[in-house]
Amino acid sequence: MTETLIWTVVALILIGVYLSWTAGRLDRLHSRIDAARAALDAQLLRRASVTQELATSGVLDPAASIVLYEAAHAARQAEEDHREVAESELSQALRAVFGEPEQVELVRQAPGGPEAAEELAAAVRRVPMARRFHNDAVRAARALRRHRKVRWFRLAGHAPFPLAFEMDDEPPVALADRPA
Repeated sequence: MTETLIWTVVALILIGVYLSWTAGRLDRLHSRIDAARAALDAQLLRRASVTQELATSGVLDPAASIVLYEAAHAARQAEEDHREVAESELSQALRAVFGEPEQVELVRQAPGGPEAAEELAAAVRRVPMARRFHNDAVRAARALRRHRKVRWFRLAGHAPFPLAFEMDDEPPVALADRPA
């Protein structure tokens, strides 16, 4: 009788330790998602800011300036529910304006143009990386949250189910191949 009780207590302790470890792992994944989302938000803001700065610099033709400025402004002002669409539209505007290397060369020839072109190229390249890190963290947390033990014991607490950030982040060809 005593031996059975001891084994039962040991089993319960091991189960408790395992559940605690799983809850800690889930908490770390949620923290990773928060950090990755903050980095993604920073890169999206940087891309929109650099685009607005270039659009108002007078280096581009008026039509391209208006297209880029409006798309960048919409991306910066978008509510969370519409952010993915606004950021995708900014990506499309960047591809429309900088689809050809000649447009980038025109920017590079203007005073302050080489720095502006390099800054925009770096910002455009960093967005897909930041989005990939965020979505990888979301994928890992979702996989763990789908396990029965996490659902049955409510190890996720009241944390919302993590959502991936889906947007069109394909960079313009003329900017994508530039060194950072």
